[in-house]
Amino acid sequence: MSNVRGKIFCQRCKSPNELGEDSCGQCGTRLMLLVEPSGARFESRGTGGVMEEHLLERVTAIETHISRVIDKLEKMAELMLKQSRSAFFDHELLDTLITVLGESGAISRQRLAELWRERRKKEATDEAGEAEGRSRFEGMIGVVLEHYAGDEREQFEGLVREAFGEIEKGSVTAGLRRLERAAALARENGPLNHFLGVQLYRRGRTAPARDYFERALAVDKENGWLHLLLGLACGDEGEAERARQLLKDSVILGGPTFAAHYALGRLSAAESNWKVALSEFKLARATRPGPEAHYLLGLANFHLGRDRTALRELKKATGLDAGYAEAHYLLGLVLLRLGEGEEARKAFEAAAGARPGVRRYVEAGKDPDAAAPPALFETKGRGRRRRLITGGDERLAAALREDALGKAAGA
Repeated sequence: MSNVRGKIFCQRCKSPNELGEDSCGQCGTRLMLLVEPSGARFESRGTGGVMEEHLLERVTAIETHISRVIDKLEKMAELMLKQSRSAFFDHELLDTLITVLGESGAISRQRLAELWRERRKKEATDEAGEAEGRSRFEGMIGVVLEHYAGDEREQFEGLVREAFGEIEKGSVTAGLRRLERAAALARENGPLNHFLGVQLYRRGRTAPARDYFERALAVDKENGWLHLLLGLACGDEGEAERARQLLKDSVILGGPTFAAHYALGRLSAAESNWKVALSEFKLARATRPGPEAHYLLGLANFHLGRDRTALRELKKATGLDAGYAEAHYLLGLVLLRLGEGEEARKAFEAAAGARPGVRRYVEAGKDPDAAAPPALFETKGRGRRRRLITGGDERLAAALREDALGKAAGA
């Protein structure tokens, strides 16, 4: 817009208008009243004047947009004020109605408030659960599709969306089958392989889980969590040395975890190297203190012949969880070594009381001298497949999975 003394030119049609006018007399455009600095009136009109006019036009455009925003904000403020007044009057009306009904004995204000709070809490929980599930699967689908680089995208996307839809409805097995078909079309899709590996490992299918973890790790080599999961799967499949290296790498890349150090201790214990196992179990306790960690320390010290230390750790374990049958049983074995037969019998009886269905606990309570050593390992399948990490003790296996899969997403 050009501005000269005594006149204001319209920024749209350039028609001259008198000072004090709000709108252009020619086209009706609202005039931006910009007054030229007095010092500029006596300066020569050269190239500098052209630049000044250009800057004034830009400032005028900004003023136009600001004025529109202000108008809209004013309208929004008026609407919000009307809504708040309406809500206030509705609240007053309901409060009056409740008061009248309460005074007449038709309803109880206290009971009404309790029911209202319970309903709002339930609705909030349901909404949060639905939003979490929806965002989790939608986000996962987006990530998986983003990492697809093949030529059969339409078929791949259809399988992925159908699979997650089935998982969301509760048909997890059918959904995983579709995801495995999708993975066959995209062997290098890291997020899909990662997700599949977690779900299969969670269900005890360590052999296929190991294969998917390997594919995912080939794409994301610096992922400490993938190193941990692959190490656990390899350990349960009998690949002790590879599992040990992967678990050590997981500690370097992702930091110490109960699962990593417990698994390393189990691998050492499988080789009867209880000194190394003890050091790893101590590191596991440092990351996750609890009855399981104290039980592991008691077990390692028991095998090393350090009965007093084992006694102290096992008493801590049973003190933290009086229903820990395995800890009571091992405590009985330690007490037997220390010559405290009556106390050992009580420990065996406590173990049998915590888990009545275990035959050796019941028999140990009847005849403590015939009590067998604790079974940390078990042999399943043929050859090397001995479940070196999760076999033999279900409670320790559950603690391991809880720690290892604590970050896992999905069903």
